[in-house]
Amino acid sequence: MSNSSSMAQFILLAFSDRRELQLLHFWLFLGISLAALLGNGLILSAVASDQHLHTPRDFFLLHLSLTNLGFICTTVPKAMHNSLWGTTTISYTGCAAQLFFFLFFISAEFYLLTIMCYDRYVAICKPLHYGTLLGSRACAHMAAAAWASGFLTALLHTANTFSLPLCQGNALDQFFCEISQILKLSCSHSDYLRELGLLGVGACLAFGCLIFMVFSYVQIFRAVLRIPSQQGRHKAFSRCLPHLAVVSLFVSTGIFAYPKPPSISSPSLDLALSVLYSVVPPALNPLIYSLRNQKLKDAIRKIISWSH
Repeated sequence: MSNSSSMAQFILLAFSDRRELQLLHFWLFLGISLAALLGNGLILSAVASDQHLHTPRDFFLLHLSLTNLGFICTTVPKAMHNSLWGTTTISYTGCAAQLFFFLFFISAEFYLLTIMCYDRYVAICKPLHYGTLLGSRACAHMAAAAWASGFLTALLHTANTFSLPLCQGNALDQFFCEISQILKLSCSHSDYLRELGLLGVGACLAFGCLIFMVFSYVQIFRAVLRIPSQQGRHKAFSRCLPHLAVVSLFVSTGIFAYPKPPSISSPSLDLALSVLYSVVPPALNPLIYSLRNQKLKDAIRKIISWSH
């Protein structure tokens, strides 16, 4: 029996003991992380260097790319290290830091996606008030609120989770430190319920943001359908589709990873779903956002041509 104050490390048991599969996981994560670093790095460089991309939409896209980079750098490097060297351990403080930054970036990303939905709503439904409602100061305040909310969410959950007495061993059936896995090690029913209560509050806030996005898109689609010209409708839809695709990817992978019935849960399925929601979106988001943004694609082409 051990507790959180005396535990020195956790064991991450998600990956196979077979050397061939460990190397396969390493190369898979390396490819995905390089794609995420390249894609988000190009977006950051393009938005920062091109004057045509200094708009509220691209300002929030820059912050979204920062969360994607933080997201991929929080979990993947340690998983790659363990797969390459055949190890399974992570220190107690390393686990706490990983959980904190994971929650920080995933929370900030969701809040930023909510703000970006508001940006699309104002641009299409209230275009005459766009400059007033989304001025530079308002955008800075909203971005700061998203980062601050993510920080407070991560701090609260990390502090509460690692204050739990742990007496069910130190093995986590995951490739990174995750709240649900750590809760399985708790031996305090009251503290366990307290963290579940906090998770419930967080889920309610996330559901509120989701309802806001659904309501906003209902209004957006109603406004788009009232546009008389087909070209105008197509242009308006093109502005919304990347954000809608990213939100759908973010929400659907999270829903499949967590609120699923125990009857269909298995270690291999849980691993595949955790990779799907924690590793894949940061690599796909830059591609999704650049497909229908001609100015962004032009700026990225300039950066690539300069590098040559």
